[in-house]
Amino acid sequence: MVPDTASGCDFVVVANRLPVDRDTSSPDPQWRTSPGGLVTALQPVMQAQAGAWIGWAGTPDEDIDPFDIDGMHLVPLRLSADEIELYYEGFSNATLWPLFHDVIVPPEFHRAWWDAYIRVNRRFAEAAADVAARGATVWVHDYQLMLVPEMLRALRPDVSIGFFNHIPFPPWEIFAQLPWRTRILRGLLGADLIGFQRPTDASNFRRCVRMNFGWTTKANAIRVPEDPEVGTAEHVAEAKAFPISIDTSALDALSHDPAIVARAAQIRAELGDPEVLILGVDRLDYTKGIRHRLKAYGELLADGLIDREKVTLVQIATPSRERIDQYQHIRTEVELAVGRINGEFSDLGYQPLHYFHQSYPRDEMTALYLAADIMLVTSLRDGMNLVAKEYVACRPSGTGVLVLSEFTGAADQLTQAVMVNPHDISGLKAGIVRAVTMDEKEQRRRMRAMRRKLQGDDVQTWSRRFLQDLHALDSDKGISSWEKTA
Repeated sequence: MVPDTASGCDFVVVANRLPVDRDTSSPDPQWRTSPGGLVTALQPVMQAQAGAWIGWAGTPDEDIDPFDIDGMHLVPLRLSADEIELYYEGFSNATLWPLFHDVIVPPEFHRAWWDAYIRVNRRFAEAAADVAARGATVWVHDYQLMLVPEMLRALRPDVSIGFFNHIPFPPWEIFAQLPWRTRILRGLLGADLIGFQRPTDASNFRRCVRMNFGWTTKANAIRVPEDPEVGTAEHVAEAKAFPISIDTSALDALSHDPAIVARAAQIRAELGDPEVLILGVDRLDYTKGIRHRLKAYGELLADGLIDREKVTLVQIATPSRERIDQYQHIRTEVELAVGRINGEFSDLGYQPLHYFHQSYPRDEMTALYLAADIMLVTSLRDGMNLVAKEYVACRPSGTGVLVLSEFTGAADQLTQAVMVNPHDISGLKAGIVRAVTMDEKEQRRRMRAMRRKLQGDDVQTWSRRFLQDLHALDSDKGISSWEKTA
């Protein structure tokens, strides 16, 4: 039975985190909107439709009343320290994350983690059911909340449910390892529209459905039978790709800001005015290929294939999930590699590698993008990688070279980048040398094409396409997608 939701919200976002950070620099802490791309994409929709955003505020064991900020109604959910350890650090980031990233490190399967994942997902689903108005649109985000769509459908069959998976979706041969694969698939299939970064991710998902259940799929459509045990009726779900992007116009505007342009020049001066400045910007994560990048760079210096008097690499590694063993291990390995390279190739007037384990505000990041001649993105597996797109958006001069892993979602769109396989160290070295020696005419030709792509395909376009397709499915419920493809 649908509850009385006449006073609820017509548009509800459900995500693990709220789109705000708490500024504790003053005696009276204040909330400020996070600068992330998802906030940029959804804030206008929420403002236009008096939307609500459900998520965790970032501090364990804290009850926070709903509040409004920048035209958004935020509904904080309380998570205990145990739930953060089991649901977030455990099942989300030590089970699903490695499994969905091609098992670069082995995933761990613990029943206590799974039980916590179910409990927390149910809490999110119940909160969405309470907040959503009759017939509302609910958009659920990412791998931490894969059970929410089905749970929400059982509670509120009247709402339209979308889900977007921001990370890759693995092929059946990898996904089949998950002991709870059936429950995860059923959870996602509770949505009317399931979005993925790449067509291959959507194809992997549909194949997993066929292999696990033996169901037939037609084009993007999946007929989902009723589940009396859960309480959901038969419906048709669609699974397709919606590659996410960035706020291109905002970054382009920042790259023209005189203060930021001056800061970019200052950065190069502080680094000794290298002839070629190479930049890497990543979360400190084993999926980002930082170790492979450093190995290639160290060998290039040793081989004399790049002039160590002219080339400098700046590597920014943003802290990430530092309580998880694998992340402590990758930090140790990266910092040892940095020490080896600088110890072997530095002299009193030159340091080949500058490493920073910290976060930077958007203005500083824009200045770094402006300062860098080459951007290295060497992910071993990445749903999209927005750093690659941000670098392109911040190159108004039309110069600069993007060296891009073919295992990123961005590689499908930024096809004028220098493509590399980061597992192939010799090929990666050749890609870096090609970038270092590329003439300005070729740089401009490649960068111009990539910038045109981003200008016509920004994050606002992404959210608009997803919601338009979701609303079209809602309008066509009398004529299902299954029937239209028959």
